[in-house]
Amino acid sequence: MKNLELKEAVYKYVEDNISTFHKKRIASLDNLSLQKVLKRKNPYLFKAKYILRAEELIISLVDAHISSNEETIFGDWLESLAIFINEKIFSGWKSGIPGIDLEFNKEDVRYIVSIKSGPNWGNSSQINKMKSDFTSAKKTLRTSNSQLHAIAVNGCCYGRDNHPDKGEYFKYCGQVFWEFISNEPDLYTEIIEPLGTKAKERNDEFMESYSQMINKFTLEFGQDFCDDGKIDWQKLVIFNSSKKV
Repeated sequence: MKNLELKEAVYKYVEDNISTFHKKRIASLDNLSLQKVLKRKNPYLFKAKYILRAEELIISLVDAHISSNEETIFGDWLESLAIFINEKIFSGWKSGIPGIDLEFNKEDVRYIVSIKSGPNWGNSSQINKMKSDFTSAKKTLRTSNSQLHAIAVNGCCYGRDNHPDKGEYFKYCGQVFWEFISNEPDLYTEIIEPLGTKAKERNDEFMESYSQMINKFTLEFGQDFCDDGKIDWQKLVIFNSSKKV
Protein backbone atom coordinates (compact mmCIF):
# COMPACT_ATOMS: atom_id res chain seq x y z
CA MET A 1 0.00 0.00 0.00
CA LYS A 2 1.36 3.41 -0.99
CA ASN A 3 1.80 6.16 1.60
CA LEU A 4 -1.09 8.21 0.19
CA GLU A 5 -3.42 5.21 0.22
CA LEU A 6 -2.44 4.41 3.81
CA LYS A 7 -2.99 8.01 4.86
CA GLU A 8 -6.45 8.02 3.29
CA ALA A 9 -7.28 4.70 4.96
CA VAL A 10 -6.16 6.02 8.36
CA TYR A 11 -8.22 9.20 7.95
CA LYS A 12 -11.32 7.17 7.08
CA TYR A 13 -10.76 4.74 9.96
CA VAL A 14 -10.43 7.59 12.43
CA GLU A 15 -13.46 9.39 11.04
CA ASP A 16 -15.55 6.22 11.27
CA ASN A 17 -14.33 5.13 14.71
CA ILE A 18 -13.26 8.10 16.84
CA SER A 19 -16.84 8.47 18.07
CA THR A 20 -16.32 5.19 19.98
CA PHE A 21 -13.74 6.91 22.18
CA HIS A 22 -15.98 9.88 22.89
CA LYS A 23 -19.00 7.68 23.65
CA LYS A 24 -16.96 5.70 26.18
CA ARG A 25 -15.77 8.94 27.79
CA ILE A 26 -19.37 9.99 28.37
CA ALA A 27 -20.42 6.50 29.45
CA SER A 28 -17.65 6.51 32.08
CA LEU A 29 -19.32 9.56 33.65
CA ASP A 30 -22.82 8.13 33.39
CA ASN A 31 -21.70 5.04 35.30
CA LEU A 32 -19.88 7.00 38.01
CA SER A 33 -21.17 7.40 41.56
CA LEU A 34 -19.98 9.77 44.27
CA GLN A 35 -19.46 6.96 46.76
CA LYS A 36 -17.29 5.05 44.29
CA VAL A 37 -15.08 8.09 43.69
CA LEU A 38 -14.78 8.96 47.40
CA LYS A 39 -13.71 5.43 48.30
CA ARG A 40 -10.96 5.38 45.66
CA LYS A 41 -9.22 8.64 46.53
CA ASN A 42 -7.02 9.75 49.44
CA PRO A 43 -8.96 12.11 51.76
CA TYR A 44 -5.79 13.05 53.65
CA LEU A 45 -4.29 14.47 50.45
CA PHE A 46 -7.22 16.77 49.83
CA LYS A 47 -7.16 17.98 53.45
CA ALA A 48 -3.41 18.68 53.15
CA LYS A 49 -4.11 20.75 50.04
CA TYR A 50 -6.37 22.97 52.18
CA ILE A 51 -9.46 22.45 50.08
CA LEU A 52 -12.37 24.33 51.67
CA ARG A 53 -15.13 24.25 49.05
CA ALA A 54 -17.17 21.14 48.29
CA GLU A 55 -17.22 21.95 44.57
CA GLU A 56 -13.41 22.25 44.49
CA LEU A 57 -13.08 18.85 46.16
CA ILE A 58 -15.57 17.26 43.77
CA ILE A 59 -13.82 18.71 40.70
CA SER A 60 -10.45 17.37 41.95
CA LEU A 61 -11.93 13.91 42.55
CA VAL A 62 -13.77 13.68 39.24
CA ASP A 63 -10.86 15.11 37.21
CA ALA A 64 -8.48 12.55 38.73
CA HIS A 65 -10.89 9.75 37.78
CA ILE A 66 -11.34 11.11 34.26
CA SER A 67 -7.60 11.47 33.66
CA SER A 68 -6.78 7.86 34.51
CA ASN A 69 -9.89 6.50 32.83
CA GLU A 70 -9.37 8.39 29.57
CA GLU A 71 -5.80 7.12 29.32
CA THR A 72 -7.13 3.56 29.40
CA ILE A 73 -10.00 4.21 26.98
CA PHE A 74 -7.84 6.02 24.46
CA GLY A 75 -5.05 3.45 24.83
CA ASP A 76 -7.49 0.73 23.80
CA TRP A 77 -8.61 2.87 20.87
CA LEU A 78 -5.03 3.46 19.69
CA GLU A 79 -4.37 -0.28 19.94
CA SER A 80 -7.23 -0.88 17.50
CA LEU A 81 -5.82 1.77 15.15
CA ALA A 82 -2.37 0.17 15.24
CA ILE A 83 -3.82 -3.26 14.42
CA PHE A 84 -5.84 -1.75 11.57
CA ILE A 85 -2.75 -0.09 10.08
CA ASN A 86 -0.62 -3.19 10.42
CA GLU A 87 -3.30 -5.30 8.75
CA LYS A 88 -3.18 -2.95 5.75
CA ILE A 89 0.61 -3.17 5.42
CA PHE A 90 1.61 -6.63 6.69
CA SER A 91 -1.74 -8.48 6.86
CA GLY A 92 -1.35 -8.60 10.62
CA TRP A 93 -4.15 -9.66 12.93
CA LYS A 94 -5.53 -9.28 16.44
CA SER A 95 -3.88 -12.12 18.34
CA GLY A 96 -5.90 -14.76 20.13
CA ILE A 97 -2.98 -15.62 22.43
CA PRO A 98 -3.44 -14.33 26.02
CA GLY A 99 -1.41 -11.19 26.68
CA ILE A 100 -0.64 -10.60 22.99
CA ASP A 101 -2.42 -7.86 21.04
CA LEU A 102 -0.97 -8.12 17.54
CA GLU A 103 0.71 -10.76 15.40
CA PHE A 104 2.24 -10.31 11.98
CA ASN A 105 4.89 -11.78 9.71
CA LYS A 106 7.80 -9.79 8.33
CA GLU A 107 10.92 -11.17 6.63
CA ASP A 108 10.39 -14.74 7.87
CA VAL A 109 9.81 -13.58 11.44
CA ARG A 110 6.58 -13.78 13.44
CA TYR A 111 6.29 -10.68 15.60
CA ILE A 112 4.17 -10.91 18.73
CA VAL A 113 3.32 -7.48 20.07
CA SER A 114 1.93 -6.23 23.37
CA ILE A 115 0.66 -2.68 22.81
CA LYS A 116 0.65 -0.06 25.58
CA SER A 117 -0.11 3.65 25.55
CA GLY A 118 3.24 5.02 26.73
CA PRO A 119 6.67 3.85 27.89
CA ASN A 120 6.00 4.10 31.64
CA TRP A 121 2.98 1.86 31.69
CA GLY A 122 3.75 -0.68 34.40
CA ASN A 123 5.59 -1.65 37.57
CA SER A 124 8.05 -4.54 37.83
CA SER A 125 5.30 -7.11 38.49
CA GLN A 126 3.34 -6.02 35.42
CA ILE A 127 6.45 -6.09 33.25
CA ASN A 128 7.30 -9.57 34.53
CA LYS A 129 3.75 -10.64 33.66
CA MET A 130 4.25 -9.34 30.11
CA LYS A 131 7.54 -11.24 29.80
CA SER A 132 5.82 -14.39 31.04
CA ASP A 133 3.08 -13.87 28.42
CA PHE A 134 5.75 -13.54 25.72
CA THR A 135 7.37 -16.80 26.83
CA SER A 136 4.03 -18.63 26.84
CA ALA A 137 3.12 -17.20 23.42
CA LYS A 138 6.37 -18.42 21.89
CA LYS A 139 5.75 -21.92 23.29
CA THR A 140 2.24 -21.88 21.85
CA LEU A 141 3.50 -20.85 18.42
CA ARG A 142 6.29 -23.46 18.43
CA THR A 143 3.72 -26.15 19.21
CA SER A 144 2.05 -25.50 15.85
CA ASN A 145 5.26 -24.72 13.94
CA SER A 146 8.59 -25.78 15.43
CA GLN A 147 10.54 -23.85 12.76
CA LEU A 148 8.81 -20.54 13.49
CA HIS A 149 11.11 -17.73 14.62
CA ALA A 150 9.15 -15.43 16.93
CA ILE A 151 10.28 -12.06 18.28
CA ALA A 152 8.46 -10.33 21.13
CA VAL A 153 7.86 -6.58 21.08
CA ASN A 154 6.41 -4.18 23.62
CA GLY A 155 4.99 -1.41 21.45
CA CYS A 156 4.21 1.99 23.00
CA CYS A 157 2.08 4.49 21.11
CA TYR A 158 3.92 7.56 22.35
CA GLY A 159 7.18 8.51 24.04
CA ARG A 160 10.66 7.14 23.42
CA ASP A 161 13.06 4.51 24.68
CA ASN A 162 16.66 4.84 23.54
CA HIS A 163 17.55 1.31 24.63
CA PRO A 164 15.00 -0.89 22.84
CA ASP A 165 16.77 -4.24 23.26
CA LYS A 166 15.57 -5.59 26.60
CA GLY A 167 17.08 -9.04 26.11
CA GLU A 168 13.87 -11.09 26.20
CA TYR A 169 11.97 -8.61 24.04
CA PHE A 170 12.24 -5.29 22.21
CA LYS A 171 10.56 -2.08 23.32
CA TYR A 172 9.60 0.31 20.51
CA CYS A 173 8.06 3.66 21.41
CA GLY A 174 6.55 6.60 19.53
CA GLN A 175 7.91 7.08 16.03
CA VAL A 176 9.86 3.81 16.20
CA PHE A 177 6.72 1.81 17.04
CA TRP A 178 4.51 3.33 14.34
CA GLU A 179 7.24 2.86 11.73
CA PHE A 180 7.76 -0.72 12.93
CA ILE A 181 4.12 -1.66 12.27
CA SER A 182 3.75 0.32 9.04
CA ASN A 183 7.15 0.89 7.37
CA GLU A 184 6.24 4.61 7.31
CA PRO A 185 8.65 6.85 9.28
CA ASP A 186 6.26 9.84 9.32
CA LEU A 187 3.11 7.98 10.34
CA TYR A 188 3.44 9.02 13.98
CA THR A 189 2.89 12.67 13.01
CA GLU A 190 0.33 12.01 10.28
CA ILE A 191 -2.14 10.25 12.59
CA ILE A 192 -2.43 13.26 14.92
CA GLU A 193 -4.41 15.43 12.49
CA PRO A 194 -7.50 13.23 11.91
CA LEU A 195 -7.89 12.65 15.66
CA GLY A 196 -9.43 16.10 15.88
CA THR A 197 -12.36 15.00 13.69
CA LYS A 198 -15.49 16.62 15.15
CA ALA A 199 -13.57 16.94 18.43
CA LYS A 200 -15.23 20.23 19.40
CA GLU A 201 -18.76 18.88 18.98
CA ARG A 202 -17.88 15.73 20.91
CA ASN A 203 -16.16 17.71 23.66
CA ASP A 204 -19.15 20.05 24.03
CA GLU A 205 -21.33 16.98 24.58
CA PHE A 206 -18.87 15.63 27.12
CA MET A 207 -18.65 18.95 28.99
CA GLU A 208 -22.42 19.03 29.32
CA SER A 209 -22.38 15.62 31.01
CA TYR A 210 -19.34 16.62 33.07
CA SER A 211 -20.94 19.82 34.38
CA GLN A 212 -24.13 17.96 35.24
CA MET A 213 -22.08 15.39 37.16
CA ILE A 214 -20.15 18.06 39.09
CA ASN A 215 -23.38 19.80 40.12
CA LYS A 216 -25.03 16.53 41.12
CA PHE A 217 -22.04 15.30 43.17
CA THR A 218 -21.52 18.69 44.85
CA LEU A 219 -25.12 18.72 46.05
CA GLU A 220 -24.91 15.11 47.22
CA PHE A 221 -21.57 15.71 48.96
CA GLY A 222 -22.93 18.78 50.73
CA GLN A 223 -25.85 16.79 52.08
CA ASP A 224 -23.73 13.84 53.26
CA PHE A 225 -20.35 15.29 54.25
CA CYS A 226 -20.84 18.94 55.16
CA ASP A 227 -21.88 20.44 58.48
CA ASP A 228 -23.26 23.98 58.34
CA GLY A 229 -21.47 24.52 55.01
CA LYS A 230 -18.09 23.19 56.18
CA ILE A 231 -16.55 19.90 54.99
CA ASP A 232 -16.72 17.32 57.78
CA TRP A 233 -13.32 15.72 57.21
CA GLN A 234 -13.68 13.24 60.06
CA LYS A 235 -16.92 11.93 58.60
CA LEU A 236 -15.30 11.69 55.16
CA VAL A 237 -12.30 9.76 56.50
CA ILE A 238 -14.58 7.36 58.37
CA PHE A 239 -16.56 6.73 55.19
CA ASN A 240 -13.36 6.19 53.20
CA SER A 241 -11.26 4.19 55.65
CA SER A 242 -13.25 2.77 58.56
CA LYS A 243 -12.96 -1.00 59.04
CA LYS A 244 -16.73 -1.12 59.42
CA VAL A 245 -18.45 -2.08 56.16
